[in-house]
Amino acid sequence: MTSLVLGIDLGTSGVRIAVLDRLHSIEYSDSIQYNIGLNRPDDWTQACSTLISGIPAEQRGSIRALAVDGTSGTLLACDSKGRAQGEALLYSEVCHGFEQQLQKLVPEGGPASSSSGSLARALQLTKLYGPTTLLRHQADWINGWFLDDWTWGEEGNNLRLGWDLDHHSWPDGLTEQPWLTRLPIIQPSGSKLGTIATSRARELGLPSDVQIVAGTTDSNAAVLATDPGDDDGITVLGTTLVMKRFTALPIHAPGITSHRVGGRWLCGGASNAGAGVLRQFFSDELLLELSRQINPETNSGLAFRPLPRPGERFPVDDPFLRPILEPRPVSDALFLQGLLEGLAEIEAQGWNTLTALGAKPPKRVISIGGGARNPQWRRIRERRLGIPVVTSRQQPAAGVGRLALAAIEDARPSTEQD
Repeated sequence: MTSLVLGIDLGTSGVRIAVLDRLHSIEYSDSIQYNIGLNRPDDWTQACSTLISGIPAEQRGSIRALAVDGTSGTLLACDSKGRAQGEALLYSEVCHGFEQQLQKLVPEGGPASSSSGSLARALQLTKLYGPTTLLRHQADWINGWFLDDWTWGEEGNNLRLGWDLDHHSWPDGLTEQPWLTRLPIIQPSGSKLGTIATSRARELGLPSDVQIVAGTTDSNAAVLATDPGDDDGITVLGTTLVMKRFTALPIHAPGITSHRVGGRWLCGGASNAGAGVLRQFFSDELLLELSRQINPETNSGLAFRPLPRPGERFPVDDPFLRPILEPRPVSDALFLQGLLEGLAEIEAQGWNTLTALGAKPPKRVISIGGGARNPQWRRIRERRLGIPVVTSRQQPAAGVGRLALAAIEDARPSTEQD
């Protein structure tokens, strides 16, 4: 059987995998919800073990490399053996009280300078567990679990911790900290980190020579899966709302990250709002039923700011911004329409913010994620944005799998024949 690669997408509510062949075709995919929640690293490993063990034996035996994406900003404290010290601090958690320290550690206005960034969470974890604890983001920690070596970190996952892509280093303020050595050694997205640990390969039924490849963030993986054109913007409609597009130059502003993916700059931001707030009020079944009752060609007359809790990251970086979810109308369908319109407004503000900072305005938006399958929401967004909105059914797991595939393809001798 031909060589295969495995992409693993650790999202906010669960884990999805995709097995790809060399033509980027998905040979197998599956998903599972977290048993308890995103803050539990034992849930991450259990989900990965269950999903990988479920891959048909012939395909599992043909896997040559794997890459992982994870939620950007979810940070965990662990010891040198990778043992978790408590629960992870989630990407959406705001850590107040470190504002003066942040000003001394990183440049103002960067992705790590806010109370909602990973560096604030790192300071909180260091306060809780001491300066000798390792600090690892979700995808980096899972890579360590595969390798039995928690040395490495992928560059994109560590931007909110302070990593400087322009200078390939931690900022000067961090180099003076006693816990600098507890941060990962950073490697570029798509680089080989090493070979899977023998014990882990045996446990999972994987070949002993599987290469572990540095992945990316979950939203970047979603973008890679859609294969966008130069005029396309990408909106990920998952638990949170993410807007990204490729740009000629990086964008530096609060709440915005600039990643280097495939030699191009991928810039954007993630709101704390998204489909997650809808599930605070409605089940998936009720969302489907109520959506059918919405006429997306009319306006609800409501003006909601559908944040799940106080605090926002993008299009404004304000840890105190409050949700607006009232007045709630008697009609559940009208209430849902108001929420969808509020999310569309946040998306429009996001694209306007990126354009004002130098990005080309998108001429089309490609949507990915569970919310992209809702036709009423798509039309509400299309009316608000004023440009076509299309849906991609490609999976982020397939996007990060492309990085694994590129890594083993680059390693092939140029004379090798398909």
